[in-house]
Amino acid sequence: MIEVVCNDRLGKKVRVKCNGDDTVGDLKKLIAAQTGTNWEKIVLKKWYNVYKDHITLDDYEIHDGMNIELYYN
Repeated sequence: MIEVVCNDRLGKKVRVKCNGDDTVGDLKKLIAAQTGTNWEKIVLKKWYNVYKDHITLDDYEIHDGMNIELYYN
């Protein structure tokens, strides 16, 4: 079980617990459940890398306590 911190830099910081073998789409759905936004409108980035929905968190090497940028499309 890992904990990922998502910050949209507009005052909203979300902490989500998930598994490493979850996909980015699963992570978006967990974030959407906490923020109340539609998961299809969420874009997750780290620097200039846009995370795709079908790839797992382990493949992106997302670890426990990592910060991810949260954008709305």
